[in-house]
Amino acid sequence: MTAVKQLTVVTTRDELASARAAMPGRVAVVMTMGALHDGHAALLRAARREADRVVATIFINPLQFAPNEDLSRYPRTIDADLAVLRREGADVVFVPAREEIYPDGEPRVHVDPGPLAAILEGAHRPGHFSGVLTVVLKLFNLTRADVAYFGEKDYQQLTLVRSMVGDLNVPVEIVGVPTVRQPDGLALSSRNRYLSPADRYAALALSRALQVGVAAATAGGTGGAVLKAARREITGTRGVATDYLELTDPSLGPAPSRGPARLLVAAKVGSTRLIDNVPVELA
Repeated sequence: MTAVKQLTVVTTRDELASARAAMPGRVAVVMTMGALHDGHAALLRAARREADRVVATIFINPLQFAPNEDLSRYPRTIDADLAVLRREGADVVFVPAREEIYPDGEPRVHVDPGPLAAILEGAHRPGHFSGVLTVVLKLFNLTRADVAYFGEKDYQQLTLVRSMVGDLNVPVEIVGVPTVRQPDGLALSSRNRYLSPADRYAALALSRALQVGVAAATAGGTGGAVLKAARREITGTRGVATDYLELTDPSLGPAPSRGPARLLVAAKVGSTRLIDNVPVELA
């Protein structure tokens, strides 16, 4: 399937509805907050391969920012973002103003993400996942997509979106796309642009710790051995303050004694908070 030549930019719900009505076949959506990088491009390429039409969204969602997080600091790079979308063959991009998504201001109804949102990221960012799921559900309704693509780097978000879709019978297929990394292992993130050269070097401790954990599992180590090895790798790295380093099952429940698991880490590197994770197979 070749990329389309024309990207249609729509900014209102009515414009999106008209564009969507004209789309034949299987329609995919890739939701973003802009500041697109090669990780987003991988989502778009997967959608392009597997669907007939691709809708992207760019919306910096205020509901998912905690009071101590600076919404105004989030990067806004619309011209560069549109260039990425054209290059990757998106058909339509929805770029709404805040008033278009929340016409009455703060919504009266929020999605309750349940107990899974109280751990890991949710423990450090109260209310974050309620804001995420609320806007994701609204965008599902507005785009009426058949399939949606989310990156595995935000693994807890991906897991909660899957839970919401299943529990609320939302008619959309959720596809996870593996994390895209730079050659030295750092997971791509819009936040990486805030890292100083020294912070950028220190940030490699996150992916290095995860790979050490994977190696411990491959060597036959228990879950405890995996965590011990990973913590030893990241602890003491100058400029890195770990929020959590946890081993869970693939659904973010308690870690199994054997079989598939997930190793997740979050840390503040300088003034920038980063997350990462990898699949682990416990022998």
